[in-house]
Amino acid sequence: MLTDLLTRRNLLKCITGLFCESLLLAGEVPTWLKSVTRSPDEVPEPKRKLLPLLIDATGEQINNVEQWEKRAAELRFEWRQLLKPLNRDKRPANEFEIISRETVGNVIREKITYLVEEGIRVPAYLLSPKYSQPGRKRPGIVALHPTTSETIEPIAGLSGPLDKQSGIHLAEAGFVVLCPENFLWQNATGYKQAVSKFQARHPGSLGMSKMLWDAQRAVDILQSVAGVNDDQIGTFGHSLGAKEVLYLMAFDERIKAGVFSEGGIAFDSTNWDAPWYLGQGINNPGFSLNHHQLLALCAPRPLLLMGGESGSGAADGDRSWPYVSEAQNVYELHRKKTSLALFNHRQGHAIPLIARERMIDWLRWGIS
Repeated sequence: MLTDLLTRRNLLKCITGLFCESLLLAGEVPTWLKSVTRSPDEVPEPKRKLLPLLIDATGEQINNVEQWEKRAAELRFEWRQLLKPLNRDKRPANEFEIISRETVGNVIREKITYLVEEGIRVPAYLLSPKYSQPGRKRPGIVALHPTTSETIEPIAGLSGPLDKQSGIHLAEAGFVVLCPENFLWQNATGYKQAVSKFQARHPGSLGMSKMLWDAQRAVDILQSVAGVNDDQIGTFGHSLGAKEVLYLMAFDERIKAGVFSEGGIAFDSTNWDAPWYLGQGINNPGFSLNHHQLLALCAPRPLLLMGGESGSGAADGDRSWPYVSEAQNVYELHRKKTSLALFNHRQGHAIPLIARERMIDWLRWGIS
């Protein structure tokens, strides 16, 4: 009797895994899409003036994708001048070492390490669905953790409440998920020391340059994993991790879709001027760059922002719509206006169940 029961449970797990696979392949348009692609009638004015996206450097109107691509190249150059990013030609080999391996329900969880820069290894968790259809490659997700002293343990399902275990939820939904540790917790006693050590190696580079580099290295590693479709890579991040999602999508076209949860799209919504992000220079008079430009650089790839509106630490909500609406003008040039959206769950700086479900829906649709 017990043997029969265990057999039925294993069969159910297998069926569940295959069902998730079929959902991923279907890539159905979310039924709730229309409700998150149009701003409310009244939204707060942004505290900083947002320069129009569809005006080129000479003041001429941009009317088509070809004209926008020229402007996009100029914006990328301006942002790279600010960030002073690391040289991607000098990245290490895409190899990783498996430290431990265990099965958690329908997920195989492996702790790995890999070279993020020459001589510097980073820990990460690689989460893979236990069941799959032979011969089929799965989509992959780079899942970027929020600010926590436990770093990658909650997102990989080793600690914390269920709403913090986004990596496990994504793996249970059928994705192969890589959860890398942010550099701020690597061989440093605090954030400022971590930045100082990074900038000693790369003078002039900003903290977001390091985060962008590390996120791109995570994509490199994920694409090297057997069974991952390297043409179907997405990304998710909450809070600190969401900030990384924005820059990763804007500067790496390997990312096909993303979800930015409560990262604070506006400079004044959170601590973007901290030395481990962009620094105090963004507060200088005349500083004209802003995040609606990075949202536009993601076009036409699907990007969902999730905001909690109010409550302790909430960073996005109706006040984020001016940035989204501006960037939607660029998406409209691509006839993809609904591929940039904002879901305001109004439950504070968290990932409630409805947000988790929509995150998975969006990535299934966007990556396919």
